[in-house]
Amino acid sequence: MWQRYPDASAALIVSPTPYGTCADLEAIVEICHRRGKPLIVDEAWGAHLPFHPDTPTWAMDAGADICVVSVHKMGLGFEQGSIFHLQGSLVDPVRLSQCADVLSTTSANTLIYGAMDGWRRQMVQEGEAMIGKALDLTRRVRRAIGGIPGLHVLEDELVHQEASHDLDILHVLIDVSQLGITGYQATDWLRENCRIDLGTNDHRRVEAVMSVSDDDGTAERLLEGLRALVDAAPSLPRPPAVVVPDEKDLFLETVMLPRDAFFGPVEVIPVEEAPGRIAAEMATPYPPGVPLLLPGERINKAAIDYLRSGVEAGMVLPDPADPTLKTIRVVREEPHKPQK
Repeated sequence: MWQRYPDASAALIVSPTPYGTCADLEAIVEICHRRGKPLIVDEAWGAHLPFHPDTPTWAMDAGADICVVSVHKMGLGFEQGSIFHLQGSLVDPVRLSQCADVLSTTSANTLIYGAMDGWRRQMVQEGEAMIGKALDLTRRVRRAIGGIPGLHVLEDELVHQEASHDLDILHVLIDVSQLGITGYQATDWLRENCRIDLGTNDHRRVEAVMSVSDDDGTAERLLEGLRALVDAAPSLPRPPAVVVPDEKDLFLETVMLPRDAFFGPVEVIPVEEAPGRIAAEMATPYPPGVPLLLPGERINKAAIDYLRSGVEAGMVLPDPADPTLKTIRVVREEPHKPQK
């Protein structure tokens, strides 16, 4: 990527991903610093990483210049409780602070700050023991789920086939496709019938995220719910197929600045007419919340086929103006004037 974009100011990566997969941060740091460029790590799912030796490497220990951490995810912070860490000389701390001030409220919620600081203190004092118990519990849960017919817990596939450096096992990713249902159906059924909320879900997988707040009781509730799901699966409607694009079709060409596409003249068109047009809005399957379409990108047919078939199968798209994706907002094109 540095060879492709040598004038870029910094590298930004996500590690851990919402699936628990982690990059080889030390190697990436070395690549960036060799060029005198900083590495910024979106470590939203990594609040617990500094506090136990059996978790993947914390970005700051790997030498990253900035990492951003959502304490409300794997920590015990309130929602919106996030922090960033800074080290080294490649990022100006004054400029970073000023950028944060531009985006931050002047009426900060002291409960959020207090919860983050209380969690930090607890982790320093008791974190290794608490996370150790969570890891032990998770290992038992992963084995138990693997023994339920029709369910498969992904582990080796995530590390080896996806070329990840490490895996945070607290993310328990479960393939439900052998049951003949989608992850969307599984998530909805467990919420409605067992009062169990799962995290990331897609056309064939669901994810249960374990934490220091879990114990034998919550683990057994999860296992009971999954066993009930297996029993109920034959009675659930057969889902329509989701058209999963080739990886190369996920990398859309950016042909306008996102702000120009978003704030400029737009029009609403039937989604069937979208391939070849420039997106003026985002389309983000959620969870995990990674956009497939961004303003300024040229839309291709593979992206539309995936999103439309996904919505029909139960995918949630929270950001398009039309969440059913029958229509889509695109950059308005000037009428073609015939040459004289």
